[in-house]
Amino acid sequence: MFSLSIIKDTVAVQPSQFGVPADEAITAELNKKYANRVLHDVGLCICVFDLTQVGEGKVRYGDGCLWYKTVFRMVIFRPFISEVVIAKVKSSDEDGIRLTMGFFDDIYIPTAYLPQPSTFDSNERAHFWLPPGEESEAPTSQQLLDSPVADRMYIDQGEVLRVRVEAEDFYDDEPGPPKMAEGVQVVRDPKRAPYNIICSIAEQGLGPVAWWLEAQQTGEDDAMQEG
Repeated sequence: MFSLSIIKDTVAVQPSQFGVPADEAITAELNKKYANRVLHDVGLCICVFDLTQVGEGKVRYGDGCLWYKTVFRMVIFRPFISEVVIAKVKSSDEDGIRLTMGFFDDIYIPTAYLPQPSTFDSNERAHFWLPPGEESEAPTSQQLLDSPVADRMYIDQGEVLRVRVEAEDFYDDEPGPPKMAEGVQVVRDPKRAPYNIICSIAEQGLGPVAWWLEAQQTGEDDAMQEG
C-alpha cells in the first residue's frame, strides 16, 4: 500500500529559516510542496522519508533564498493491483459505492464489482445484496426491490469494507482557458480526480467486515451446539 519513491528537485529555503538546520528546513519545504499531491503514474505523496543527497545552497541573482539541489525519498500511497485493503463507505449512488480511507477519498466500487444479486435502494441511498435462494434464475432489479427488507444485506454509509484493488486511473487534465474549435468553445469534461482506485467486493471474504464476523460467530455457535 505504501512505498518509497526517489525524487529529484531544487528547493528554496527562505531567509527566515536560515537559523534552522538545513536538512530540517529543506524537508519542511519539500513537504509543503509535495504532501497530499498526486504525482502522475507515481501515486499520492504522503511525506518526505529522508534526504539522500543535498547540494550546496546557492543564492540566485535578485533572490534572497538559498536554493538546494536535492534527491529525497517520498512515502507514496499506491496500493498494488489485487491488494486487499480496508476502507469505509463514504457515499453510494446508482453507479456504485465510493469509499474513503480518511486521507484518500477517490476509491470506487462499480456495480459490476458488487456481490450478485444486488441493487441500489434509492430510499435508503445504499446498495444491498440478497443472499441467493432456491430460484434458478438471477432476480431482476425490480424483483430485488420487491424482496422483504428483512432479507436484504445493506452496505450502509460508514460501514467498514474489505476490498480488493482491481485497477487504477491517473488523469492529467490540462489547465488553462477554454479552448476554441472553429470559433466554438469546446466543452470540457467535468473535473476529475487525478488518481482513482477501482475495487471489488464480489468474492468470498470481501465486503462489509461485519458480515464475515457474524458468519464466523454463527459457525462457532453451531459447532458448540453440535459438540
